[in-house]
Amino acid sequence: MLLGEHDLHFFGEGTHRRLWQWLGAHPVAGGGVQFAVWAPNAKSVRVVGDWDGWVGGDALVPQGRSGVWAGIAPSAAPGYRYKFAIEAADGKVMLKADPMAYATECPPATASVVAAPSAHEWGDESWMSSRGHGPGNPLRIYELHLASWRHGVYSYRELAHQIADHVEALGFTHIELLPVAEHPFGGSWGYQVTGYYAPTARFGAPDDFRAFVDELHQRGIGVILDWVPAHFPRDDWSLARFDGTKLYEHSDPRQGEHPDWGTLVFNYGRHEVRNFLIANALYWFEEFHADGLRVDAVASMLYLDYSRGPGGWVPNRLGGRENLDAIDFLRQLNATIIDDVPTAMMIAEESTAWPKVTHALAHGGLGFTHKWNLGWMHDSLDYASTDPVHRRWHHREMSFGLLYAFSERFVLPISHDEVVHGKGSLLAKMPGDDWQKFANLRALFAWMWAMPGAPLVFMGAELAPWTEWNDAGGLPWHLLDHAPHRGVRDLLTELNRVSAQWPSLWERDHEPTGFQWLDADDAVHSVFAFLRWGYAGGHAVACIANFTPVPRPGHRVGLPWPGDWQVLVDSDNGQFGGSGYRGELSTVTASAEHTWQGQPALAEFDLPPLGVVWLGAARP
Repeated sequence: MLLGEHDLHFFGEGTHRRLWQWLGAHPVAGGGVQFAVWAPNAKSVRVVGDWDGWVGGDALVPQGRSGVWAGIAPSAAPGYRYKFAIEAADGKVMLKADPMAYATECPPATASVVAAPSAHEWGDESWMSSRGHGPGNPLRIYELHLASWRHGVYSYRELAHQIADHVEALGFTHIELLPVAEHPFGGSWGYQVTGYYAPTARFGAPDDFRAFVDELHQRGIGVILDWVPAHFPRDDWSLARFDGTKLYEHSDPRQGEHPDWGTLVFNYGRHEVRNFLIANALYWFEEFHADGLRVDAVASMLYLDYSRGPGGWVPNRLGGRENLDAIDFLRQLNATIIDDVPTAMMIAEESTAWPKVTHALAHGGLGFTHKWNLGWMHDSLDYASTDPVHRRWHHREMSFGLLYAFSERFVLPISHDEVVHGKGSLLAKMPGDDWQKFANLRALFAWMWAMPGAPLVFMGAELAPWTEWNDAGGLPWHLLDHAPHRGVRDLLTELNRVSAQWPSLWERDHEPTGFQWLDADDAVHSVFAFLRWGYAGGHAVACIANFTPVPRPGHRVGLPWPGDWQVLVDSDNGQFGGSGYRGELSTVTASAEHTWQGQPALAEFDLPPLGVVWLGAARP
């Protein structure tokens, strides 16, 4: 046998953590390439490619009873294209791309490519040794779609410099890339993956993507990748019915087909399939130094009846609707990442109230480090899009999220999904005339950045476009020629700058003691006020929000100690395109002569219309 017995054994039990070093295409010292592929129900397997004119091919041989076929093609070499010619049990021969390919042709071409060993020399040692996701590490995320960030054809290396310059200037700590694993249909934005181990060839080779991540890291910016283990497309040259049988997908269509997306669902109960996915997660961390994976569509994995009506799903062995195999897979996935890459983030896009998503495995949790708070997102956007005259009747939408804000470790996302498919841009969602729309948007961002949880916005939020995202074009950068749009960009930059300087805004994001309401009940005036606390209580930030276009002169707010409080942010400041109602006042003085809102000091100041003000002070 070409492959070792230990490798075959670990793959069979689903625990081979470096699967990519063993399956796929590997150049051999002295010439030729060794190929290995899992196709347990195949009658025969050959590998064909550029070296033989795509005819005949080199035969692979079974490796014991593992279902793996392997062999050496002596004339193959790095850079050559190839596919596996798999003969099914019925004699039909299918040309299949390599599930483990490191590289691919540029879509719409579909062949795999023999990749040379990486020649990239990493320069991000400082970043990798200090990165983390705990309380000492702030998280502010800029979500990004590489193909439409700028219009035109760019490479990973070109984009690295441009994106690093832009994101560094804005002050975000991380970018999150919509899936970069190879996908044939650009309109899927990467969410229908065919090459799980290959960065898309649209922007260059695998080493070019390594250089992209390296550049971001050396500029102090983390890289999170969207990762899609929930489903895969039906393309007949890819994973679907790979060896003539339902191999990667579940055999029962009630569990193996996704009704929403017309895709296929992985068989999480099969050891080899779980191994394929878990090793893939490790691959992106180890080979490309990813800082985190945002795991897409987790809810669709957890529930057997997700988007399925009566008779369209199969209860589990206990009679319930939970997908026990998927739960075991997610727990095994996160346990493996914790063991091998303890500083990595694992972020769940989970849209239901599934309990303990970010709790420790030992305590019955799924083991993720973060969860997208989609409930907060829906409530906040619903409120922000409501005409201010009616907001008093929707007041609880802005405070409800605090009832569960500390049950999980949350990311607060306003993602690509909210500005596409007819939903309109964020600016277009806002009510009122043009001035009020911009003021509402600025207030929403200032509110969001002060809330417990890590803020995430989709690229272009800093431009405040009038139209929704167009994945076929670039962002409307020309809008920065106009003052109101520049004001939104400048406000986001300021929110990030101030957040970096005041750890009380993120140090205790996931602890109830890091947040304190001052006023959650002033529905009549649509005013809110709260405090954010850092560790040891040595500093605090007060956030006061007025979500009506009516200014509130002499507004009173309770503060935890007397003295001067610095005006850290005023979303209505003229520099951001606001009215400048408060003028350039830089401090607010709190007096100990009166108590207010349960606090020992009282401050009075003019609260601007459709404005959010942050006050900060260190304990005297």
